[in-house]
Amino acid sequence: MTKSDFVFAVAERSGLTKKDAELAAGAVFDVLTQIMAQGDRLQFPGFGTFKTRVRPPFVGRHPKTGQPLEIGETLVPVFEPSRQLKEKVKESHAAG
Repeated sequence: MTKSDFVFAVAERSGLTKKDAELAAGAVFDVLTQIMAQGDRLQFPGFGTFKTRVRPPFVGRHPKTGQPLEIGETLVPVFEPSRQLKEKVKESHAAG
């Protein structure tokens, strides 16, 4: 699904115009990005939690030379789906 497909589906389901749905979706993702950039978490009961996690440093490999390369600690975005979302996806997969 592309962004335009998503916006179209939101517009149809909510009764908003396509333009209003695009503005709403953009605002939601802007706020979500800002929350996660600050290191905060956002919970949607029945859907899941968006949060950040510290990935520890590790030794990787340079893709061209194969030489070991130190990769430093970094903050990465994480989504943890709720139990209800996992169950709905599992049911949908089993039915399809």
